[in-house]
Order: sequence, then structure tokens, then C-alpha cells
Amino acid sequence: MEAMQLSSLIEARLHADPAGTAFMQDGRRTTNQEFAALVDQATGWLRNRGIGRGDAVALWLLNSMEWIALLMATARLGAIAIPINTRYRSEEVAYLLRASGALLLLTHGKHPRLDALGILASVSPAAVPMLREVVLVNEAAAPATFACAWPLSAFEPRADQAPGLLDGSDPREVAILFSTSGTTKVPKLVMHPQRTLTEHARFCAASLGLNQPDAVLLAMLPMCGVFGLNSVLAAMAGGATVIIQDVFDALQAADLMRSRRVTHAFGSDEMFRRLAECVSGERPFPDARFFGFGAFTSSFGLFARECVERGMPLHGLYGSSEVLALFSAQPSSLKVEERLLGGGLPMAPADTSIRVRDTATGELLPAGAPGEVEIRAPGNFIGYFRNPEATAAAMRDGYFRTGDLGYLRGDGTFVFVSRLGDAMRLGGHLVNPEEIEEVIKRQSGVEDAHVVAADIDGQPRPVAFVIQQPDTDFRPEAIVQELRQSVAGFKVPARVWTVDCFPQSSGPNGLKTSRVLLRKMAEERIAAEMDSGGGVSP
Repeated sequence: MEAMQLSSLIEARLHADPAGTAFMQDGRRTTNQEFAALVDQATGWLRNRGIGRGDAVALWLLNSMEWIALLMATARLGAIAIPINTRYRSEEVAYLLRASGALLLLTHGKHPRLDALGILASVSPAAVPMLREVVLVNEAAAPATFACAWPLSAFEPRADQAPGLLDGSDPREVAILFSTSGTTKVPKLVMHPQRTLTEHARFCAASLGLNQPDAVLLAMLPMCGVFGLNSVLAAMAGGATVIIQDVFDALQAADLMRSRRVTHAFGSDEMFRRLAECVSGERPFPDARFFGFGAFTSSFGLFARECVERGMPLHGLYGSSEVLALFSAQPSSLKVEERLLGGGLPMAPADTSIRVRDTATGELLPAGAPGEVEIRAPGNFIGYFRNPEATAAAMRDGYFRTGDLGYLRGDGTFVFVSRLGDAMRLGGHLVNPEEIEEVIKRQSGVEDAHVVAADIDGQPRPVAFVIQQPDTDFRPEAIVQELRQSVAGFKVPARVWTVDCFPQSSGPNGLKTSRVLLRKMAEERIAAEMDSGGGVSP
């Protein structure tokens, strides 16, 4: 049986090409052999700190090869890595440290993109009683020059710290805790063992072509998130070179794509929008083979088609912390409009089962009928950390209940429509808000639009928030009139409000429009004005 420890990914690369390039960052090249040595040294360093089986180590770091080395080192010791979103602040960081029981926190001292020690100054040691040390990674200044409520040290791996031991860890035990978004509740900690990460990385490498000659990945997503981490591990499994951006910058990313002949990239729709906007020409990235994106806004469709016409090989994806990111990708054989939808073909189709269930009746649905997507796959999580009730609620007969609205195509692929919480039950029908948004965005004077459901006179009704194009004659009543002619009556917004911007929530992959906050805004406006002020009623 093929080894499933994370360390097997670098061991395979060492055997195949020790002098091959594993990572490049800021012009610095690291070979497979050099990276393997760093993993050895990091393992010894952690072991000397008393880290062992079952201990939690928090990684609050920007993207770097040290991030991956520390993940592999904790796994070799049977310890558990706790990735922390670099956008998080004191309350969120304290919660994750406390909930995971982290003993060590590895982070930065002073960095323009992450003032970790400044944020930690607002955290009481009593709030995180298990934390015993804060460790600074890649800092030029000595730890003594920094102020911190916890003992402070530097991450200084050395050759004499290398353990010189074979990896005897159990690939079935928990190796990492991803955190869910926690938009409306505290985040849950999603448990994955080395086995699921390693096996999924190999499936992804084969399915996405990261094992092809000269494959190069641009790692521009945060490694603290499952999306960014899974893509890097897939590149490692395939033998591809990984070009690292510590933080996404569109101009730098575009330059790296061309100068380093990048073949693969994964990111949010907004990342690819910014990339496309900062380059010119019909084929700005001639070496590109596969660009996978997750849709976090509802206004990318038309722009995505324009990107494809310019030679950018965009494919819609699907994933989550529970089933891992890059769970599926839309095949290249599909028509462009189908290829740009979320969902796709699972990375391990032979071992994966996807079904769709009617949320009202509980019955399984045929192809084409929308309902809740349920997944059973090799990469399924093993539960929520110290939360058996949430684990039981999330599972049904071995399938993960995703909480996502989607439908099967009947050819082994599926389509992700929206979160079930974003879908609207209108007139007895389950409606994707993007259906209405797309019609609104075609109207004169509309820059962007989002639709949510709100309770009006005891009934769920759609309401629209619209950003107006500059210097246009925008008339909300014209939108209502047009939609009366083009969509079913129950889809016509009961209110249309103009706003300067949409509220956003922060996740590991960046900012995204928060429908939760939009629904709250709608409730407040309806309670305050009902049918007057900025609202338009059909």
C-alpha cells in the first residue's frame, strides 16, 4: 500500500529528482533536497520544544515554504497543525488558540501585512491558558526586541537538530484542523488526517495535470485555507515547481506567470479579475494550462467568458473544509458557459458518490433537479474537533451533508448553485438569487446587484441591493417593471435599494459579499420604512 504520510510527498520528489526545484519565492530557489533538509530540521526543532503526538501547533503565517515544512514536521511528530487566517484579529485568534489547545504559536514579528504581536497585545494570557510560547519565523531582529505577554523565541532550524528518524506517524490520526468560516456562529474545527490530505493531493495532481512535464503552480491563495493548501500539496504530489507569493498582488502575479512560465493557478474570481485587468493582449499567459477559480461574487460570469476568449483556461471548482478544496473541477470538454459553473467532476470519480436530496421531502432527486448536495469521498473529513453533536448532524449514511444547493448532470459531474442559506424559498420554489441578479445587472445604470429574501407581510419576498453605474440615470422602478416582463412574479423584487457597496466578510481566500449582512440590512430597512424611502414595491 502506498505510504500516506505527508512526508511521502517530498520523499517521492527526492527519489525522482533531488536537485529539482521545489519552491521559488522572491527569487530564491529551494531544491527538493534542501526542502527535505528543512523539514528534518523543523521536526527536530519542534521535538526539542517538547512537541509530540496529539500536541497542537498554531501556524499564523503568510505564505512561505516554511509554512509547508512546519506542517510536514508537525505531522511527522504526530502533532496537529492549526492554520490561522492571516486576516483574523484578536477575538478570532484567541478563540482558535483556546479551542484547539495550541501549545506553540508560530508567526511573524513586524510585517506590513500581519502585525501579529500587535494583535496579540489585545489577547489576555488567561484567555488562552494552554499557549506556552510564541515563535517568530524569518525575523531579522532578535526576539528580545519585541514585546509579548508570552515567552518569545525564534524559529532557528539547524542541521544538528535533524532527528535522523524514519517517519513513524500514523497517517490515520488527526494532522490538521481547518476552521469553518463561522459567519453566523463560532467556527468549527474540521479534522483531517494525513491520509486524506496525501491521497487527495495525488488525485488532484493526476486529474489536473500537475504531474505533467514542466508544470508550474503559482501559489497565490493563502496556505492557511484549505483552497490554498490543497493546491500546493497537489503540486508537490505531481512534482511541479511551486512559485510562492506571500500575499496576493495582481501585478506581481502577472509578472511571475509570464517570467516563470506558470501553467497552473487557483484563486477566487476576484483574483482572476484583477489579474486580467492588469495585462493586455489576446493571450497574456501563453503557458497557462489550467486556471481554477472559486466563485465568491455573483458578477464574474460575463468577465470570465471574456477571460476565456483571451486564452485564460478558467474552470469552475468546488470544495470545502470538510471534503477538501479542489474536490471537483469542470472538465475542459464542456461548453464555456458550463465550464465556468461551480462543481464539476470529482478528483477521484471512481471512489466518490454524489447525491442530491430534496430539502422539503427528504427524497433523493434525479439529474437536473436542485437540492442539497451530499458527498461520500476518500477526502471526507473525520469529524469536527471535540464536537460530536455537530459531526453527527453533518453526516447521513456516510455522506457529508454539504449545506449547498446543486444538481446532478447525469454524466458524473454536478453543478454547485449556492449555499442553501443563500437560496430563497419563493412561491413554493427554491430559487437561486443569481437568477434574479443576472437579469437586474442587464438593466441600464446597474453596476452590480445582490438579491436576498426578506419577510414582508408574513411571506418571504426577494429584495434587491443595487450599485449604480456612475453618471447614469438610474430608476429602481424601471428594474421592477422590466422584471415583471421577464421573470415569474414571485421573483420580482419587493424592494430595490441603491447602496455604495456591499457588506463583506473575511475568509482565508479573501473578502466576499456577505448575504447574511445583506439580509440583516433588509430586515432593518423594512422594519424602519417598509414601503417608503429608498424602496420600490411592485
